[in-house]
Parts: sequence; C-alpha cells; structure tokens
Amino acid sequence: MENDLTHNTNHLSVVKTADGSNTLFNTLVGEHYHSKHGALQESRHVFLESGLKFFLEKEKKKEVSVLEVGFGTGLNFLITAQYCTGNQVQLHYTGIEANPLKQEILSETGYDDYIPAELWSCFNALYPASLSEIISLTDYCKLEVAACELSAFHTIHKYDVLYFDAFAAVHQPEMWTTAALEACTRYLKPGGVFVTYAITGNLKRAMKSLNFSIEKAPGAPGKREMLRAVKNG
Repeated sequence: MENDLTHNTNHLSVVKTADGSNTLFNTLVGEHYHSKHGALQESRHVFLESGLKFFLEKEKKKEVSVLEVGFGTGLNFLITAQYCTGNQVQLHYTGIEANPLKQEILSETGYDDYIPAELWSCFNALYPASLSEIISLTDYCKLEVAACELSAFHTIHKYDVLYFDAFAAVHQPEMWTTAALEACTRYLKPGGVFVTYAITGNLKRAMKSLNFSIEKAPGAPGKREMLRAVKNG
C-alpha cells in the first residue's frame, strides 16, 4: 500500500537556503531535507565531491553504483547523474525512500536551474516509473527508487558508494543506530565508500564496529566536519 504521505503534501513547504537553492521543510519531522546553509552546496560537497568523485578517483573506474538512504527531493541523484553523464561514467543509482514525494512537489524545487534541461525533463517524466522499476534517464544513467522503509529493503546488488542522507538523529534517531547502519552498509562492496553530512562519537563507533575505516573530512558550509568511511575487505 502506498504511504499516505505520498498524497498529503500539506506538511511540506519550499524554503530558500543560504546559497540561493531551495529545499523542503517537513513539519511532521521538524526538519529540512537539506542544509539551510545551502542545499546545493551541501549535496555537491558531501555526496558528489566527498563520496562519488572520491571513489572514482581512488578506483580509477568509469562505472559506479550508488545506494542512497533518503532519496528525498532527488537532488543528490540529479547532480550525480549530471556528473556521470557529462564524464561518460556508467551509473546505476538506487534510492531508498519510505515516503516518496509527489512529482508535483519535485517540480517546485527549482532544481531544473542547476542541471541540463534534457536530464531534468527525463527525470520529471520518468520519476513515477522509477518507484516500481529501473528506468534509463540517459545512455549513462539508470535509476530505481525503493519506496519502503530501510528495514524492508532487500536487493541482490552490491554498491560502490553509499549516500547516507537520513534526517538528523535528533529527529530520526532510529536511522542512526548500529542496526540501521548495518542494514544498509551490508550492501556496500569491500572498498566501498560511505558518506554522510554528520559526524558524532556514536556514529564513528558504530562504523568502526561494522569494519569500516573512518575519516573526518571537512564539512559543508555550516558544519566543520563530516564522516567518510571505507569498508574493509
């Protein structure tokens, strides 16, 4: 059954962040989908630069698979797809989203200002289908969005990079437990890269217990540090 939140959007409002890009504010959670210090800056810094590009430069590959926990507005996907298409990197992208947003809400984000028109048009047209099947947006980019809770997600695939973009622990503590982190990092390949905007003592201890080598990396605007971790073999 489709979650009621997919249909009811009264709890969502578009908010402009400090870098001029928009995000959504969710009144039910009490949290923005991206940093109020700059939605686009945060996505580029944390996920594209510190995650995807770090992995590609480390492994010298022209193909990559990404798993995102918290697909949300699709911003992390869009900038990743833009980069991979522009650099002829084959991308397979899987998002996990318990409460997928309506197409109409995504169209209000204004993210079409930041990516090529053709990519935006394909995403806007094919997003509903991605909730039930793998879709091809470009010759280099495939997308699927699992509309379920993390605990209900299962796949035979293994991924190179994991974008962990759940709401902050103060609002969604169950997503930051060792059990929840294990539930998603099990799908990372050895040598795979985990990135998230946050860094806490509990998070570092959890990732170490899951056999990751952790690194404190410079954070996006508004945060001094973030966490990047590489899965040991």
